[in-house]
Amino acid sequence: MNANLPLPAGEPPVSPRNDRGRVMRAFNLSLAFVLVLVAVFSAQGHFDWRPWAVAPLDKTGLLGILGAPLLHGSVQHLGANSIALLILGTLAGSVYPNATLRALPLLWIGSGLGAWLLGDIGSHHLGASGITHGLMFLVFVLGLLRRDRPAIAAGLIAFLFYGSMLITILPHEPGVSWQSHMGGALGGIVSALLFRLSDPMAPRKRYSWEDEDEDGYEMQRDGDLEPPSPTRVPVLWQPREGHDFVVLPFRRPDER
Repeated sequence: MNANLPLPAGEPPVSPRNDRGRVMRAFNLSLAFVLVLVAVFSAQGHFDWRPWAVAPLDKTGLLGILGAPLLHGSVQHLGANSIALLILGTLAGSVYPNATLRALPLLWIGSGLGAWLLGDIGSHHLGASGITHGLMFLVFVLGLLRRDRPAIAAGLIAFLFYGSMLITILPHEPGVSWQSHMGGALGGIVSALLFRLSDPMAPRKRYSWEDEDEDGYEMQRDGDLEPPSPTRVPVLWQPREGHDFVVLPFRRPDER
């Protein structure tokens, strides 16, 4: 057995009720984070938010690594990130609850470091889009690494909704922090490599035809892949003792 592959779960298959519970738990946590973002955005007009944004290559801007994902520049900016967080957060948290929880610090810090290291000097970077890119890359890469049915399905859903994030990690539009996108994406890839074994695979269903194939293989292996001897081959008739053969006379019509 390959030690690098996730081990099957030792518990019985998860019931649909437990599946719904995991989805609702992930959705509620994602919604709670979105509500925090809304509360912070509502208060941004009452304090100086610039020290909490990422200022590239500035020592004072390092504080923004912690605070920048909570800040947003407009309602549209907040709305786009909130929808992405609800979808990707629910998807990642329901399929990979342990890996997602462990990956969040890396996504958060990676988003800020990408902006701090690659951003233009004098600019300010803020927003949770780096975390959304990290979640998308986390789910997508885990689907490639694990390749079980839930992982593949989650990766396809993430790519269906936010496959364009594969492009937005590069410069494409002025005023958009592709640097934080790239940092979050790298955090998601690293997290997928580190935590791919954190959530065990669900037990795989076994079908009857697989057992039949294995039985046939075992029969061939027992015979060392050689044909059976003639004595073991069944025949349609058995000769009677003392009458191994019978000669039937045939006469020509002119001999009658």
